[in-house]
Amino acid sequence: MSAIIDRRVCAEIEGDFVLFLIGMRLNRPWKVWKWVPAFLAMVRMLIELKRRPELGLLSTRTQFGFPNIFLVQYWRSFDHLEAYARSRELQHLPAWHAFNKAVGSNGDVGIWHETFLIRSGGYENVYNNMPAFGMGAAGDLRDATGARQEARQRIQVSAGRPEGA
Repeated sequence: MSAIIDRRVCAEIEGDFVLFLIGMRLNRPWKVWKWVPAFLAMVRMLIELKRRPELGLLSTRTQFGFPNIFLVQYWRSFDHLEAYARSRELQHLPAWHAFNKAVGSNGDVGIWHETFLIRSGGYENVYNNMPAFGMGAAGDLRDATGARQEARQRIQVSAGRPEGA
């Protein structure tokens, strides 16, 4: 478990980045032979991405809440995300083809994703008495004081504008 940071901090990522939400839903959980391969493929992808930071994944967090499995991911860029998704040499594309062959649109397992392009200056955040979490695990943590004390100030700092601009 990560250490708790016992003060107010905020996270910053230099430049634009991507927030990628992805998940699966066990619509028919008793059909274990349908969803376990998709789940294991997801695990293999996460292991591959952790071992290969040059692929562009900055951080990922998995949440389990039956019947859903939900991942929040921060990527360096859309180009990194797309290159990973389309590569024939990496884990994703073969897993996607296997899923479509085994499950397709039969309703047994639901899968989804949402992609958000976050422009520099288009975010703000704050954490207090938390371990590095969310964007805080993907970016650089800074004390939420001075020019980073309030939400409006943090937005200005993330946009590269001086305090009060």
